[in-house]
Amino acid sequence: MNNCNSFVNMASIGDFDPLNASIPATKVEITVSCRNLLDMDTFSKSDPICVLYTQGIGNKEWREFGRTEVIENTLNPEFVRKFILDYFFEERQNLRFDLYDVDSKSSNLSKHDFLGQAFCTLGEVVGSLGSRMEKPMAGIPGKKCGNIIVKAEEMGNCRESVMMQFCGNKLDKKDFFGKSDPFLVFYRSNEDGTFTICHKTEVVKNTLNPVWQAFKIPVRALCNGDYDRTIKIECYDWERDGRSHDFIGEFTTSYRELSRGQSQFNVYEVINQKKKGKKKKYLNSGTVTLLSFLVDIEVTFLDYIKGGVGQGGTQINFTVAIDFTASNGNPAQPTSLHYMSPYQMNAYAMALKAVGEIIQDYDSDKMFPALGFGAKLPPDGRVSHEFALNGNPQNPYCAGIDGVMEAYYQSLKSVCLYGPTNFSPVINHVARYAASVNDGSQYFVLLIITDGVISDMAQTKESIVNASCLPMSIIIVGVGPAEFDAMIELDGDEVRISSRGRYAERDIVQFVPFRDYIDRTGNHILSMARLAKDVLAEIPDQFLSYMRTRGIKPLPTPPPYTPPGYPVQSPNGHPLNTPPGHPLQTQI
Repeated sequence: MNNCNSFVNMASIGDFDPLNASIPATKVEITVSCRNLLDMDTFSKSDPICVLYTQGIGNKEWREFGRTEVIENTLNPEFVRKFILDYFFEERQNLRFDLYDVDSKSSNLSKHDFLGQAFCTLGEVVGSLGSRMEKPMAGIPGKKCGNIIVKAEEMGNCRESVMMQFCGNKLDKKDFFGKSDPFLVFYRSNEDGTFTICHKTEVVKNTLNPVWQAFKIPVRALCNGDYDRTIKIECYDWERDGRSHDFIGEFTTSYRELSRGQSQFNVYEVINQKKKGKKKKYLNSGTVTLLSFLVDIEVTFLDYIKGGVGQGGTQINFTVAIDFTASNGNPAQPTSLHYMSPYQMNAYAMALKAVGEIIQDYDSDKMFPALGFGAKLPPDGRVSHEFALNGNPQNPYCAGIDGVMEAYYQSLKSVCLYGPTNFSPVINHVARYAASVNDGSQYFVLLIITDGVISDMAQTKESIVNASCLPMSIIIVGVGPAEFDAMIELDGDEVRISSRGRYAERDIVQFVPFRDYIDRTGNHILSMARLAKDVLAEIPDQFLSYMRTRGIKPLPTPPPYTPPGYPVQSPNGHPLNTPPGHPLQTQI
């Protein structure tokens, strides 16, 4: 195996600025740990989570970038979940780390105890000795909030992942009344000789001979593409209190050693140095054996898209559905969310344009179905939750985003806003088309723009669960001042959505409230760029999860176009013996 590119020049996170966008030089992985956090729990230690905020370029507002996992019952957390950031040398990239003690399953941070915060720039972290910055946290007057440790490591370009499985044999017995409950913790070594946690196995209860489940990990997370970098593996006996797991022992290896697969070279003695120093006859605390090692090249969203529609690339089909319920207000009144001001677009139009203008680049014919729901239609006033904005139910397609905008404006003049707010008909509409395509050639994205509380929650959840096994994603943009608790539930980021005991196969819904993107300075271009970036952020991963679970591989990129009469070039630049004008047969 050849080493993946592991380190290039550190060049540098910036929020996307469409007015002055820089090309990201590289990606940086941020690891967070803390020491001596405040103890907010009476009968146990805190259950900390770290939330990272980045600062916008246009108006300097702080926006949540991501969250680590929650680690229970500790004041010295070592978070496993990383933050992957674009690094720009030429920008001041401000970061804010907020720590909370999690008290419930709520994703609302105001429901949890604030433990402190720290501010820095990405350049500050990268420029620290060994790209490791430690500083005291603040934010609670009169209290010492402990220290935060932030490490940055440039990510290599390695796109390999590896699936591994391990088992243990004759591990030390640690529990008085039973056997041990062993689990493994994997660390990669850093340039400065320290170690960074990169994976934990599950706990196998009450056994000295555990067989852990196979797990998949990117090679860059395991060794950053350096196949000879030391990998340390520690074995522990799990304890219920979460803070005093018993150390069984440890061993070291490397990716190159592991890549030999199941062999005598990958049976490791688990050594406890303290025991070894005390007992003359000590041999080991058991052994851990590599059972399997399977390398997989990670494919990306662009691998599927880049072939070009009809030539191996996946076609993205975009459908929009707009809420025409009466709760939006009379469109003739300036207070209405559907009001058409001569001076600026309303929230519906801005959201539609922001998302549509990006996604239309992946749609070859630029013809988009545009639907409405919750209105009374002419001439008889019947209520519809699935009507064509252009008035043609047999052909609801509009030419480009401008065509969708025009159809939306015309609908406002002809339909009567009514209700209730039902999502399931438009979801089922797109799902019927998605169900007819299962070869990876097409993927469907439904944008729902709505003002409020959903009326058919049970039916909508069932529709989403059914659609989760189809090549389909749903974006929901909430406009207006309403509480959108139901939309957050549909989003499924915290708790996977379910219906009648069935869970969604994958997360296919992304929700954002439009009000979070209203730029008080009037810079709508920048705020809409942020909206589009956030609502589309999950689409590639949702797309890839569908393709992977169905075993659909990207088709090869077609050969470059060659004018008639010219010799066709092979990938290495040499002419192929193919007569001019004849189709090129490519063997894979």
